[in-house]
Amino acid sequence: MTDVSSAPADAIDRALLDCADEPIRVPGSVQPHGVLLAADPATGRVVVASRSVGAHLGRTPDEVLGRTLTEVLGEGLPDLPPGDEPLDPQPVDVTVAGRAVPFEALVHRSDGLLVVELEPRGEVGGEAALRRVRPALRALQRAGTPDQVVRLLVQEVRRVTGFDRVMVYRFDERWNGEVVAEDAHERLEPFLGLHYPASDIPAQARALYTTQWLRSIPDATYTPSPLVPPLVPATGAPLDLSGSALRSVSPVHLEYLANMGVRASMSVSIIVHGRLWGLVACHHYAGPHFPSPSQRAAAEFLGRTGSLLLQGKADEARYVDSMALAATSAELARALSASGRDPLAALTRDDVLLDLVEGSTGCAVRVNGQLRLLGDTPSASDVDALVDLLWQGRTGTLVTSSLVADHPGSALADRLVPVASGVLGVRPTAASPRDVLLWFRPEVLKEVHWAGDPGSTGIVPTAGGLRLTPRASFAAWVEEVRGTSETWDPAQVHAVEALARDVDEALVRQRSEDERVAATLQRVVLAHTPVLPDGYALARHYQPSGTDVLGGDWYDVVPLPDGRTVLVVGDVAGHGISVAAITAQVRHALRAFLVDEGTAQGAFARLNQVLADLVPGELATVVAVELEPSSGRARVTRAGHVPPLLVAADGARYVLGATGAALGVADRDGRGFRTADVDLASGDCLLLYTDGLVEERGSHLAATLERMRGDAERLGRDREGLAAGLVAAAVDGGDDVTALVLQRL
Repeated sequence: MTDVSSAPADAIDRALLDCADEPIRVPGSVQPHGVLLAADPATGRVVVASRSVGAHLGRTPDEVLGRTLTEVLGEGLPDLPPGDEPLDPQPVDVTVAGRAVPFEALVHRSDGLLVVELEPRGEVGGEAALRRVRPALRALQRAGTPDQVVRLLVQEVRRVTGFDRVMVYRFDERWNGEVVAEDAHERLEPFLGLHYPASDIPAQARALYTTQWLRSIPDATYTPSPLVPPLVPATGAPLDLSGSALRSVSPVHLEYLANMGVRASMSVSIIVHGRLWGLVACHHYAGPHFPSPSQRAAAEFLGRTGSLLLQGKADEARYVDSMALAATSAELARALSASGRDPLAALTRDDVLLDLVEGSTGCAVRVNGQLRLLGDTPSASDVDALVDLLWQGRTGTLVTSSLVADHPGSALADRLVPVASGVLGVRPTAASPRDVLLWFRPEVLKEVHWAGDPGSTGIVPTAGGLRLTPRASFAAWVEEVRGTSETWDPAQVHAVEALARDVDEALVRQRSEDERVAATLQRVVLAHTPVLPDGYALARHYQPSGTDVLGGDWYDVVPLPDGRTVLVVGDVAGHGISVAAITAQVRHALRAFLVDEGTAQGAFARLNQVLADLVPGELATVVAVELEPSSGRARVTRAGHVPPLLVAADGARYVLGATGAALGVADRDGRGFRTADVDLASGDCLLLYTDGLVEERGSHLAATLERMRGDAERLGRDREGLAAGLVAAAVDGGDDVTALVLQRL
């Protein structure tokens, strides 16, 4: 005998697959309280009959097979439409010649055959059942909420059918069930509020519930009545009984009912928006219970009516919610459209994002690399780690109500349970790679009352191996559910996806405007046709960082009244249009101060004062070379900038000795700026550049400077080749790159 606790997982999986593959559509038998006849629609001759014809019609299957339906049933069966025309799903009264008991007949098509099912008509026939349905419909129509609909539904179905207990059993997103309404005999223990695991109703059974609205088992202890012959002669396959009211049911399900003490059962599907929402489940305990086909048809009609009412209530609630969502979405869209250059401010104004997703307690927004936190959220560092966890190897919208369940073993998920058990996230595609919109919900502690242990597999050892059996215990089992938030409504998911598209549009507009402004600023900031004295030439290279169309780098060539020429390269800290605008001001101010002061020292001192007074907190580094054209002497002044590099016939060396702090922090009288002189011989090149040319993450500046010196020495005194070669050899550190090479001819 196999020990289940030590059974390998694949053996248990095989047992579960065997259950999933159980041929419940083609059981090869029917329940014996009625008769099934399958006839060729062209000839009307019976080709398959259930063995129960003997008990109900007084004939053996051999006496029925090959005869027409009229010969078997007499003239009682109404004319059936030819071809594939629709059949009346309602039961019809049939009186069979020679039989004292009248029948009710149901007719449907299967495998190209006409299938006629006969059941003895009970005390409640068609007219009586219809009289019971009318007040039930009036009661259901008065229901104002979904809860009232299901409460009235169980009461009216029980009144129509006479079962001991009638419940509405609702499925959750994982197909676990909960009893949400109940009407039962007072002697019975209530089931209201109990939960049942998804394994109680396998997937193939749920699929049948979606296509066949009603299933009835009047006596769970029945002995199946086999079909004769077992295979349809024309096809050589078992007859598909999916649409049969008499279809024999799974032995596992009969065991399940026996374990619950249920002698008779019936279920009616509740289908909302094409999906199995739940079941009207009917149980009888005292003995067999045989609701007539008319009673069952009345119950099915009530179930269909309840489905439509629940769908209408859901649509009504969705409409109201969608109107609120639409209003909030429109407000955000207007704010984004009017946001100009700050979509982040538009999104985070007045906590509108929290209003968009009702029930969220916090929101994190990162746009263009800037992060804002609203409400109760993880820390900024945890948000970064969460983005890495959630979108690792995937794209698209992220929806989870249990971060810990979806990421077992994650210390981050465990730590965030109190604030972010549930996460809804989208990533705008036009934004920077780590930009994101995230909403958070905390865990909601729940006690779930199960009818039996939901973790029980129902796998038992037998002589032939492991076998799936129904649960034998339905004793109350209380589970405390942790680490789970309220679920996210699909309409909320759609709303945040629409918002991400609006953010994309705003960013595209912003980028287009940036490019237009950048082109203008670039013409202002960068000298396109610098004028040099005779005997000198210039090679230039400017490249903004990869994330911005324009940054803080600039260069200039300024002729002085005394015949000297000043070459300038500078860098204002930061990137983007706002920094570029400051850069333009700094460039023009320095040009004016150079002409007015006549020296870079004096110009730097005045520019330092302007920066401190007009744009406090802004920093700029600058290097200036005052060139005396006739002698080739150049005076270097630096304000926090990297030193120039002289490439001469005997090698390459940096021009040191010129020192000074960055503009914005230096003293105001200019005494902190020291100069250094260098003489340019014919053919010599002097390189002025910004730190983007030598910055490299994880490397010391001294090492990258020395590497660039070696590269320059190898490239030699070809100004164009020197500029292009050094830029090509530089490591992209995400900063602007500017290089000027002045050569004496």
